[in-house]
Amino acid sequence: MAKRKENSTNSVNEVYWKDNCGIAFTLSVIGGRWKINILSFLLHEKKLRFSELRNKLVGISERMLISKLKELEQDGLINKIIHAQVPPKVEYELTELGYSLEELLNLMDKWGEVTLKNNI
Repeated sequence: MAKRKENSTNSVNEVYWKDNCGIAFTLSVIGGRWKINILSFLLHEKKLRFSELRNKLVGISERMLISKLKELEQDGLINKIIHAQVPPKVEYELTELGYSLEELLNLMDKWGEVTLKNNI
């Protein structure tokens, strides 16, 4: 995918909204196809190994999963726990900041379930 020019109108608008709108900022951190699902699985399962996450996220590539986990870790929403053993064991869990999304995630889930049932 081509990278946007930093001074393009789209880039300037994106930066402005991320810096000045809570909803836009939140969506920039948790939005997209995979992040919200990773957060939801970790909210309900507490800790998951890399392979468990990969198995739950049907259709995700290993490269994409690694990328999204790194982004969530950099944003302070998840912790990566590396156990010193052979073979290596890596687990992921929500941070306190990640758990602060619980109410939002539950409301989104509830809204989606109701909307699906009403065929909207």
